[in-house]
Amino acid sequence: MVNNSTSNLDDVFSALSDPTRRAILERLFHGEMTVSTLAEPFDMSMPAISKHLRVLENAGVVTQRKLGRNRYYSVNPVAMKQASEWLNRWSHFWKSQFANLDRFLRGDDPTTK
Repeated sequence: MVNNSTSNLDDVFSALSDPTRRAILERLFHGEMTVSTLAEPFDMSMPAISKHLRVLENAGVVTQRKLGRNRYYSVNPVAMKQASEWLNRWSHFWKSQFANLDRFLRGDDPTTK
């Protein structure tokens, strides 16, 4: 059985797997923006941008609020924190692996003596 937290992480990483969605997210790190402002640098239709935003929103990565006829999007820091914490768990593993590689390359690896 998959718990809700794992399922949410799957959604977040799936949403972040697309380069356009990552670029949209990069723009949103500078602050809240309307759909039209977000779409400016992209060579794609507004419906395509809206589809990417819907994927990000469904994954919980961004939130939106409506003011008049405009929709404003912003980063949801909770979802990004969960993803960051999951990735950071691997930090110890990789640091250890790189330290072992460094010792091996310097000839300090006790398994080679």
